[in-house]
Amino acid sequence: MTTVARAAALTVAAIVLAGCQTPPTEAPPPTAPPPAPVVAAPPPPPPPPPQIRVLPFDEAVEAAAGTLFSAAAQQSTDRRVVVIDPLIDAVSGMESTQTRVMERRIVDLVKAKFPQFDVQPFTVASVSKLPIVLVGTFTPIDAKNQVRTAREQFRICLALADMNSGKILSKGVARSQLEGINSTPTAFYTNSPMWSGEDPSITSYVRTCQGTKPGDPIDPIYLQRIATAALVNEAIDLFEAQNYRAAHELFRSAAQTPAGRQLRVLNGWFLSSWNLSRRAEASEAAGRLAEYGLERGSFSMMFLFPPGRAEFTPDRKVSGTYPVLLTEIARKTVPTKSCLELIGHASRSGPEPVNERLSLERANFVKGQLERASRPLGRRMTVVGVGSREWMIGTGSDDLVDALDRRVQIKVADCPG
Repeated sequence: MTTVARAAALTVAAIVLAGCQTPPTEAPPPTAPPPAPVVAAPPPPPPPPPQIRVLPFDEAVEAAAGTLFSAAAQQSTDRRVVVIDPLIDAVSGMESTQTRVMERRIVDLVKAKFPQFDVQPFTVASVSKLPIVLVGTFTPIDAKNQVRTAREQFRICLALADMNSGKILSKGVARSQLEGINSTPTAFYTNSPMWSGEDPSITSYVRTCQGTKPGDPIDPIYLQRIATAALVNEAIDLFEAQNYRAAHELFRSAAQTPAGRQLRVLNGWFLSSWNLSRRAEASEAAGRLAEYGLERGSFSMMFLFPPGRAEFTPDRKVSGTYPVLLTEIARKTVPTKSCLELIGHASRSGPEPVNERLSLERANFVKGQLERASRPLGRRMTVVGVGSREWMIGTGSDDLVDALDRRVQIKVADCPG
């Protein structure tokens, strides 16, 4: 091929290739990028809760009571009567050496700094005047304000309930250190044979203090039962002064009131009858206690077991009442056709495997005592030991302070089949 011919062929090929391509187009004008979405700044984190100071006991009582009465004093200049419905441990529902100390501290503070309030004894006569009633709880808690996890401090809760208006007047709270606290139950509660965490008189008292704020109505159950509570308080004072005859009369009187079907009344009726050597009446009261527990489906017998032992204390002044109580529990249970689960408990001292074995042995011991009272009942009972996992006091002191932790609980259920 000549040079001219080769050049011509290349030209034709270039033209053909050019025809196979898409003709160039004009580039679009540049566009602005879309605006970035506006994102709201995250809200600042909430401030940490204020650090609650844990004070020595006396300072904590003064702080809570000072707040309580200062707020009440600002609402009226009239002189008002104040009565104290005895303060309690909110977990056990019992009065203790320390709650009694707290009451005395409060009375002294009011007399010294708040003369517009006239503190009078908590009696039926004073309640009839529609006073302001002080209620309060003293509760072992952990650092996170949780109950029955660890004993790291105490929470003090105080409330003034105005019976004239039916509302909560003011409240005061504080935290107390553990040092110097004596949680031993008072003599009446130490000797009481039965305990229940669901007694309406106690739960309504705790709600009135812990479940309210100023301006709220007083818990209605508490309000309905306050006259009986005053009667019970007088009876307990007489019992602890060993005036058993006068205490017995008041406990019997309380038992006749609509609000008298409560553990403090039945325990007091039983104890005062026993101390007066009225055995038939003590058996009647023990039967009423058994009925009370069976109706509620769960109750605890506060039998005193020596530390590390699975039989009752040999002190007959303490354990002499136990056969009467067990006989009445068996006698009242048999006609119901119910089954019983006996749950043994141990205090928080010693290794937990030992506590579990000990608590089971205690439940078995009580089962044997009930079988002696009624052999047919033996086929309707089961036993379990939970060691110290369900402690109520938690000191591990193995004395009268934590006797409730060595209880035997009785749960009532329908029999299978």
